[in-house]
Amino acid sequence: MGKLTALISSAQDVNYAEYKLPKGREMELKKLSISLVVVLVLVLVLQILSAVDFDPYRILGVSRTSSQADIKKAYKKLAREWHPDKNKDPGAEDKFIQISKAYEILSNEEKRSNFDRYGDVGENQGYPQQQQHRQFHHFHESFYFDESFFHFPFNSERRDSSDEKYLLHFSHYVNEIVPDSFKKPYLIKITSDWCFSCIHIEPVWKEVVQELEVLGVGIGVVHAGYERRLAHHLGAHSTPSILGLINGKISFFHNAVIRENLRQFAESLLPGNLIEKITDKNYVRFLSNWKKENKPHVLLFDHMPVVPLLYKLTAFAYRDYLSFGYVYVGLRGTEELSRQYNINVYTPTMMIFKEHIDKPADVIQAREMKKQLIDDFLSQNKFLLAARLTNQKLFRELCPVKKSHRQRKYCVVLLTGEGDKFAKTYEAFVAFALANTKDTVRFVHIYNDRQRDFAHALLMDDEKYWGKSAVAILERRNNVGRVVYKILEDAWEGSEEDNFILLDLLAQLRTDSGLLSSDTVLPDLNDELAPVFFLRWLYSAIEYVSDCWDSVFHNNWREMMPLLSLIFSALFILFGTVIVQAFSDSSDERDSPLPQKEESNEKNEKNDTTFSKENRIPKKGFVEVTELTDVTYTSNLVRLRPGHMNVVLILSNPTKTSLLQKFALEVYTFTGSSCLHFSFLSLDKHREWLEYLLEFAQDVAPIPNQYDKHFLERDYTGYVLALNGHKKYFCLFKPHRSGDEGGTMGSCEDYDPLLHTGEARGKSSCSPGSKQVKNKLSKLSLWMERLLEGSLQRFYIPSWPALD
Repeated sequence: MGKLTALISSAQDVNYAEYKLPKGREMELKKLSISLVVVLVLVLVLQILSAVDFDPYRILGVSRTSSQADIKKAYKKLAREWHPDKNKDPGAEDKFIQISKAYEILSNEEKRSNFDRYGDVGENQGYPQQQQHRQFHHFHESFYFDESFFHFPFNSERRDSSDEKYLLHFSHYVNEIVPDSFKKPYLIKITSDWCFSCIHIEPVWKEVVQELEVLGVGIGVVHAGYERRLAHHLGAHSTPSILGLINGKISFFHNAVIRENLRQFAESLLPGNLIEKITDKNYVRFLSNWKKENKPHVLLFDHMPVVPLLYKLTAFAYRDYLSFGYVYVGLRGTEELSRQYNINVYTPTMMIFKEHIDKPADVIQAREMKKQLIDDFLSQNKFLLAARLTNQKLFRELCPVKKSHRQRKYCVVLLTGEGDKFAKTYEAFVAFALANTKDTVRFVHIYNDRQRDFAHALLMDDEKYWGKSAVAILERRNNVGRVVYKILEDAWEGSEEDNFILLDLLAQLRTDSGLLSSDTVLPDLNDELAPVFFLRWLYSAIEYVSDCWDSVFHNNWREMMPLLSLIFSALFILFGTVIVQAFSDSSDERDSPLPQKEESNEKNEKNDTTFSKENRIPKKGFVEVTELTDVTYTSNLVRLRPGHMNVVLILSNPTKTSLLQKFALEVYTFTGSSCLHFSFLSLDKHREWLEYLLEFAQDVAPIPNQYDKHFLERDYTGYVLALNGHKKYFCLFKPHRSGDEGGTMGSCEDYDPLLHTGEARGKSSCSPGSKQVKNKLSKLSLWMERLLEGSLQRFYIPSWPALD
């Protein structure tokens, strides 16, 4: 503002100095100074308004009172519309980023509340100086003032612009960088504004980027001020931070930021078994593994004693397709190898070996091996001449789906067996493949014993192919396994006649694709090279332990604090328990009571108020059932001791005797528990009390409107309520209303010796329909079992109603 103040004051000085000028000129100067002040004020106001121009509600098209469901629905709709993969509009990517950022704010209640109160989107919290600087930066760009006008030396946008092409956003990192880290390692720098150390490491970082990027190392830059979510996801809580990413795993750089340390860090990210050292003693074994691994093998000849980083990065990128070996030509013990393959020891050489180890399939030599040259060379030699189909992924790569008439890809498949018996036919097939290398034809083979379903789908168990090899020409039509194919009529023996027949068919396919007259759906191939379950589990365990070790001793400590806290807390509790137990045992031994006291303690423990099975042994020859009235209501329910329950039977005067007898039979085996009490409730006297309780169990026992004409006709006889007076809940048993199930459970008896009530003792239970009434409680014993297990649904009530 100093320059602005000087400009205004100078205008006023001119006005004051020219007081002798004509009156018209004096007025012009006044207008000029006023206009300048007005323009500057307007610019500042517009800049302030532009700072709050980001409105997430407007971007998503929702109101400030919209619910989270409405916000999520609007976000999904806009995300589908503006996704860069579906919308080819040039501004689709920026629009999609705005939509994602708006949803991130509104889906978080804290950020949404901050925006509603202060208009702050939450991205620059803790960075007020940064936000202020960005406002002035836009003002500077719009009006092209002098370079020193509103200039701050720590502005990231004013520093070297080389970082801009490496800037990462959260979605870009998750969707592109992480999957790509399985092909090459990444070096990622975390930076921010107002960071002195970030400025100091900038020259070293720039030099390392220029060196490693051309070798195949990925580079990324994350601005912690603008991408706080991504910085937190990476575990970077301070700036500057440098981390490595490979196979989706993050490793932090902890050494001094110098060129050599960063290079060693990038190299240490790579696995150590990518390239095997080759000498005269082991090269035959190495090259002969092509059949077991089903891969071409690459030999790198160079005069460097240490494997160059470029070769290691190349081996990592192509590790799924090729096996790599390195020959140090200056080492004693490699002379025979160099002579056999005529190697120029002064020029780096790369050879690819496929089915024949005595002669390379392809060779390149260059004084300076470039990444692009190596990639072009290896991408053309990723597969064997007649690769074995060992999994579905390989089948899809070698035999892609037909996309158009000009992009036809035919696969010639040899269906053969293992062993010396089939060696001659296989070698003839490989020789045919070597002589007919065309872009439109791929040669592959499978072992019938290992891929039975695949072979059966093509050969249909035809007897003429049993114990012999067969050749099929096929073309994939879709990704679900549909193919068109043709099987050579005779078994493949590798003779000249077989070669002519196959060659003639391939020539006819160029003009007439209708030769593939058969079609079928092929099943997915078994993964032959996948390790067994135990090995997969062992590898996963080792990898997990390794990750934990790296996290504890090498990575960010702040990320590991919750885990470390949990581990130490568990150890503290464990050792504390052991120590307390040790002291308590010693004190018990010193103060051991008499045997009689031990027996009395055991008896007291057995009499504890629990629902164990040992406590169910009946102690009486009858069941004591009391009526729940206004006199016994308080003691039997409202003030019932904690842990005790009252099991209440609902009955009416006509069904009283029959239901009580059946009730006694069903609950007799549970009378051994002192925590269970048994009562009955008269429906004729206390229907309103029962109706009030059942209102809290609407889903189990629907209650009619009390003004319904059938209100007093509802039959609740046979209902059983287990009431917990202390915790104010009850469990409900609905009577069994099906027909007679067995007859014995509902037999009519004149007297039940188990029933002990003041009213029902000695009364006859033989009345019309008593058998059907008793059947209502036929499932009560099972319900009591579930009650004691605690598996019944509980219906809570605010307070127990009065029993009138």
